[in-house]
Amino acid sequence: MTRVIVLVKDFDTAKQRLSPVLDPAARRRLAIANAERAIRAGAEVGPVLVVAGSEEAAALGRRLGVEVLLEAEPGGQNPAAAAGIARALQEGAEQVLVVSSDLPLVTGAALGLLPASGDGHGPIVVAAAATGRGGTNALFLRPPDAIGLHFGDRSLAKFQADAASRRVSFVVIDDDQLALDLDEPADL
Repeated sequence: MTRVIVLVKDFDTAKQRLSPVLDPAARRRLAIANAERAIRAGAEVGPVLVVAGSEEAAALGRRLGVEVLLEAEPGGQNPAAAAGIARALQEGAEQVLVVSSDLPLVTGAALGLLPASGDGHGPIVVAAAATGRGGTNALFLRPPDAIGLHFGDRSLAKFQADAASRRVSFVVIDDDQLALDLDEPADL
């Protein structure tokens, strides 16, 4: 079974780079809608743990009936993912799927491609590539601590290099439903 970890930032501070084209209320609505979409899609793959950057984000996870881990001091995507993975390991998870909550086209079927591509035995990392920036929008890890966390600029190459250095199989998934994340005005 795959433990799905959805990383949900505080809705009021999410999507700041979209401020030239969206006012704060519109950015907030977009962040909430995308987070809900990611949580629902994740639930089609396995039990979801929302790592929440605010009480409001945690409340969304609870309303959708999933487990929530509220960050005491949000510090970005890598610390949030590390906290979720640590929880999954404590619970005995043998594999995890870490998902960004800003994917407007995400579906359960698309997320399911990652663990399906990791079928078999042995350590593996499967990454969903982000459109155009060398980023990573979702990451399947078996075991959950197979490699380090490198979310951020050009993360795909960093994940791949880390996997190679540890002799862990690495697969990249290019799927339109996972590739688009809303970070820059051009993404809209």
